[in-house]
Amino acid sequence: MAPVKFDDIPKVANEVLNDDYQVSGYVFKAKQKTAWAEAVVNTQVDIFADKACSTPAKLAWKLPSPFGVSAFNIDKLEIDKAGKFKLEASSDKAYPGLKVDCKSDLASIGKILVGCQYTGLKDASIKLETKATSPQDFTGEVTYAATPMATCGLKFSSALLSGGLPDVGVRFLHGPYFCSLLAKEGLGVYTAHAFYKATPDIKCAATYTHGGKASGNCTLGVSYQGKYKVKVSQDQSICCSAKFPIAKGFTKLVGAKYNVKKGDFSYGVQLSIE
Repeated sequence: MAPVKFDDIPKVANEVLNDDYQVSGYVFKAKQKTAWAEAVVNTQVDIFADKACSTPAKLAWKLPSPFGVSAFNIDKLEIDKAGKFKLEASSDKAYPGLKVDCKSDLASIGKILVGCQYTGLKDASIKLETKATSPQDFTGEVTYAATPMATCGLKFSSALLSGGLPDVGVRFLHGPYFCSLLAKEGLGVYTAHAFYKATPDIKCAATYTHGGKASGNCTLGVSYQGKYKVKVSQDQSICCSAKFPIAKGFTKLVGAKYNVKKGDFSYGVQLSIE
């Protein structure tokens, strides 16, 4: 099994701290799986988010075998509220353990990205991505599951060729305990995450950043049954969230945020159909 991506190293804690917090605005989401080549349609409508349009929407399609061709997948074909496109396609048929992909905004050739991921080495993942018209402008990452409990990784860009340093990360997971550490921006910014599963229903997580513009930022969060969440941050803001199943496949998510220092208050509602 391939290790997690570099950006997912702190995912265990981030699921408690960041996921399912609808603390402003009104959103309607729908996910529909069709019988046509297993295509999936995702719809998101931000209600009253724009004065010029009360229901700006974003549409996305996923086509696992477009037009019956199984050699490649269209992972995402998206149109946002501004009429801009986003296309992501991939194929894992070229070589065992190798996945190649292509990304485009369907507007500029200069913005086409091509990449690959190789997981043929045991417990390792290697990813590379570059601009099709500027291969010297690249990014990449390597992650390795050293043991079932520990994963390490690094992420780099073309700045590495001129003496730049890669981002480095490590995570440990054992039983109910989890922690991770990321070092970014030339190893000058450190972000630590911690997680503890106190009971089958109660999960706790925290994060702290040292260095850079966000130095001193910290957040502590608690989740109950994955449905009710609350978190507090160093800026004296408090966020809470609750998820309610209305019917099978129909979920309501409500949340609120209050900043004690500024006296600001906001709330939001999200309805999801899947």
